[in-house]
Amino acid sequence: MLLISCPNCGPRDETEFHYGGQAHIAYPENPNDLTDREWAEYLFYRENTKGTFAERWVHSTGCRQWFNMLRDTVSYDIHSIYAMGQPRPDTTGEYGQAGGAGLAPGAPTTSTATAAPTSSEGV
Repeated sequence: MLLISCPNCGPRDETEFHYGGQAHIAYPENPNDLTDREWAEYLFYRENTKGTFAERWVHSTGCRQWFNMLRDTVSYDIHSIYAMGQPRPDTTGEYGQAGGAGLAPGAPTTSTATAAPTSSEGV
């Protein structure tokens, strides 16, 4: 189970949150001008990234606030949690792993307490 650090409430179990899809998808400027195919692509076509992926989440049983998260889709490691409207943070650190930029206060850098330490921990 993931331990997600809500920017408002602190660390909580993933069961308190709902996934909201890919982050940073801009609403079309003139939706009435889109063809049916363009509208369908906006609604249903999303990246299927293997690795670090920007997602939207809502703390549905807590503060009910939306936020963005950078999460590795392979290891489930949470790299960054940041507010809606903020740009995606840079995730490359000194060792080529996710950096801590944009983490909410008290946010864990891994998804579980039993995860192995990364090479950047303890530095």
